[in-house]
Amino acid sequence: MTIMKKNSASTIVSPIQDFLEELYRKCVAEDSGQVATYIPELAKANPDWFGICVVTANGAVYEVGETQQEFTIQSISKPFVYGLALEDNGRAATLERVGVEPTGDAFNSISLDPGTGRPRNPMINAGAIATAGLIAGKTPASRFKRVLETFSLYAGRELGLDETVYRSESETGHRNRAIGYMLRNFDKLTGDPMPTTEIYFKQCSISVNCRDLGVMAATLANGGINPITGKQALRGEYVESVLSVMGTCGMYDYSGEWLYNVGIPAKSGVAGGVLAVLPGQVGIGVFSPKLDAHGNSVRGIRVCQELSRHLDLHLYNRPVAGRSTILNKFTAAEFNSNHVRTKEEGDDLRELGKAVQVYQVQGHLAFATTEPLVRDVLGGNEEVQFVLLDLKRVLSLNESAGHLMHALLVKLRAQHKAVLFTHCDHLPLLRRLMKKKLGDTFAEAYVTYPNNDLALEWCESCLLEHTRHARSANYKAKPSEYHLFVGFSAEELKVVQPLLQTRAFKVGQTIIKAGDAAREVFFLARGHVSVFLPGEDGHRLARFSPGMSFGEMAFLDGAPRSANIVADTDVECDQLALKDFEWLGENHPAIKIKMLEKLCLDLTTKLRKANRELSVFE
Repeated sequence: MTIMKKNSASTIVSPIQDFLEELYRKCVAEDSGQVATYIPELAKANPDWFGICVVTANGAVYEVGETQQEFTIQSISKPFVYGLALEDNGRAATLERVGVEPTGDAFNSISLDPGTGRPRNPMINAGAIATAGLIAGKTPASRFKRVLETFSLYAGRELGLDETVYRSESETGHRNRAIGYMLRNFDKLTGDPMPTTEIYFKQCSISVNCRDLGVMAATLANGGINPITGKQALRGEYVESVLSVMGTCGMYDYSGEWLYNVGIPAKSGVAGGVLAVLPGQVGIGVFSPKLDAHGNSVRGIRVCQELSRHLDLHLYNRPVAGRSTILNKFTAAEFNSNHVRTKEEGDDLRELGKAVQVYQVQGHLAFATTEPLVRDVLGGNEEVQFVLLDLKRVLSLNESAGHLMHALLVKLRAQHKAVLFTHCDHLPLLRRLMKKKLGDTFAEAYVTYPNNDLALEWCESCLLEHTRHARSANYKAKPSEYHLFVGFSAEELKVVQPLLQTRAFKVGQTIIKAGDAAREVFFLARGHVSVFLPGEDGHRLARFSPGMSFGEMAFLDGAPRSANIVADTDVECDQLALKDFEWLGENHPAIKIKMLEKLCLDLTTKLRKANRELSVFE
């Protein structure tokens, strides 16, 4: 999480923070409007209070002004309670009680559908009271407790009820009580309507601050998941319904003009709060108590207008979709795994590797951004046998994108091509959709790897399996086949072989530990070993096969070991001690020089491989 706040000397100021502070200075001069007085407690608010908080969908927080000043949420509570009602009852049952049509009327209008008796939408008081009646719970207390707990999930902190404002709301809420009885008359509330009306008074009296509004908005922007805490406040399937009624009805009889000029789904409250949500991108919270004739914060309206115009946040002014979904694509001939192979295997892979196509995918995946990727994959080279989809840089994935991914997988499998997904643990929706659609074939068809290296290694092994240089799983290299000794004469091998000591290691055993002194170099005879950076989540640097040497770098320069080397299988290897290597230099200097030349060639090969792979990303 990143927090940018006004007058914070310890943080580097973001351009967004600079813009917010300039916007604050511009809008604080706006002095029109009046503080709400029809609820006595609201009339006590300081008209000069003013705060702005912008929270991105990935949890960066930018704030300026009185963002910690507490006030009551009032009608901004309505979309969140509506979301809870949808979760408890589903769309169909909720729509039987509350419609979704805009009214063009004031927030406290008594607006019912003449045919059904339903309130027109959940953003006017009549609809909000009907919505409160849909909250599940055995008692009014348990129902309100669920509301408060849900609001706290949105805000990322424990919220509370402002008892003073609640009593003021309840003592003056005669019109809302009349609405409650009217709803009971049309069977849109069941039982005594007064407990539900009190729940409505309480939900409006929950205490929040401007930062809370920003985080709550960002939670909706992030598909119902709080971007700071990672906790789910609303199931993603209902976020679109909540945002839809906010877009058409959230600003009451100003909603049409708001959508036209600002273009961001929003909700206002008579305490001076405004909450706005740009799906997938950002949440906005503004607080300033002075209201216009529509009951909306004057400064709140101005701030959102400026943000929309200057940051291009209008919902219907989006950039052209699908242009940059594919960050990069390359083949295994251009970019290999970290499995160090023989020269012959490397030569084979430079030719066969064209059959492995890797796509690095980025951004938010919806229909419009996933369709170009699917088109590119399906229209690719017919020689491709393996498609690797790297989803590390994918920020979000919705159901339509998941369905397209499934369709792509099915089509490629029908063409006898393998599909591998990497870096996809942060996209649980993709897994759920694949599991549902693939059924009994899920485990076989939905192949995932934690990183590209392991996925590429699997593809390479499949390609090499039937080549002339393929080796059996039990292959054991002879000393004459060790890479450092290739080209040695029989006489030279006779000198070296007696110096080698054979050792065996079990699968999972650490052969070399980072930080240890380097006293020997190893030659792998049988099995495989991997090299890892030190640390709990050490990155795999390389994997070695029979015939390869390892541990030579620290052996040569005398530095402590810099990595851990672990046996992937049961391993047999020969080791040459440092004292014996020095003995060679004294008694057979030509052999030692020959080994050093081989090591230099190895380093050159590795550097060329690194340069070739770097060129892929230029």
